[in-house]
Amino acid sequence: MQSTAMRRLDQTLLMVAPKDVIITLIGESGTGKEVLARRVHEVSNRRRGPFVPINCAAIPEALFESELFGHEKGAFTGASERARGKIESASGGTLFLDEIGEMPLAVQPKLLRFLENRRFMRVGGATKIEADVRLVFATLRPLEEEVQQGRFRADLYYRIQGITLHVPPLRERKADLPHLVDQFVAQLSARHGNAPPKLGRKLREVLAAYPWPGNVRELRNVIERFCLLRAGKSVRLVDLPDAVQKAASAPAGAPDSIRLELHQTLEAMNEQIIAAVLAAEGGNRTRAAQRLGISIRTIQRHATRVP
Repeated sequence: MQSTAMRRLDQTLLMVAPKDVIITLIGESGTGKEVLARRVHEVSNRRRGPFVPINCAAIPEALFESELFGHEKGAFTGASERARGKIESASGGTLFLDEIGEMPLAVQPKLLRFLENRRFMRVGGATKIEADVRLVFATLRPLEEEVQQGRFRADLYYRIQGITLHVPPLRERKADLPHLVDQFVAQLSARHGNAPPKLGRKLREVLAAYPWPGNVRELRNVIERFCLLRAGKSVRLVDLPDAVQKAASAPAGAPDSIRLELHQTLEAMNEQIIAAVLAAEGGNRTRAAQRLGISIRTIQRHATRVP
């Protein structure tokens, strides 16, 4: 990675990964928190053990305890045989709990007890089981508000605050974008058995200018689209998703909205609106007229007064 923020984050990970401490990653969806959790695992002394990810938001509340701790045969309707949970499966390695803020309140004290003594019981079981697991957590946002709202236990919150690292969104580390683009082109072309698409300078400039609200995940999806639809060919601007094309076509500095004052005359308001739409359309009077539903003559009449 090229950005200062990611270099510092990686340096910190390299320092703490070999130590068997809890790590909590905070960052927007799609920023690559699971990738970083895997990196923690791969540079730790647990790298020969399993890496087991679990998305807390994707598990129905009624099944969460069983998914995490496992269950005994007959523990509940449908439990036809004993099943190991994620904690047991991750023994000797790393368990990654993504979106930890979505964990049901009823399960949180049981996770806290496990963190304290590394022992748990399967659902319907009577025997305590030991598991040697390293925990890495991730959350979309800091958990303080969840604690204040009573949706997350304060004691568990303080227990998982060992090493807290913030993962910056892609829009704040644009220096990483060229590397990520080339990496995804190579990886995804190889995965699909296709020749890599060709990305020219103009297209790369458009990619660099886009804010990437979906972060690295969104970028990966866009590059995969190129690898599938333009394999071995030059990628054109029309091959970009609509959202990226729209952002690219908006002139720099064009206003997204305008502010009208009640004391203005109707004529002044009209001129302000026409000026804003002309700016948004790059001075093209035909498109501005179509957008406003008025004649080009009206646009031309006002254009002499529009700065």
